Amino acid sequence: MHKMFTFNDTTGQCGDIIKHAGGFMPYAHRRLGFNKPVNVNFVSDAENAKDPFGKTAYYDPNQMEITLFVDKRHVKDILRSLSHELVHHAQNC
Repeated sequence: MHKMFTFNDTTGQCGDIIKHAGGFMPYAHRRLGFNKPVNVNFVSDAENAKDPFGKTAYYDPNQMEITLFVDKRHVKDILRSLSHELVHHAQNC
């Protein structure tokens, strides 16, 4: 079976988040049943983090890619965003 997800940490500081996300992804894959791989990007954006209504995450259906913003966020909040975007990925599949 080919790998259904890849992680890219553009911040260089998301080891703990990636560890927890890596444990969650097999469950999400089984539960949501997506049949195409998804790429997950962990991004630091200081300007976005300053905005109380800044982006938390988004899904690009054309690239089958999730972007998660990580600055000033708790791990469980980032995983909640990941969960939400994975539903969009499953819908796209």
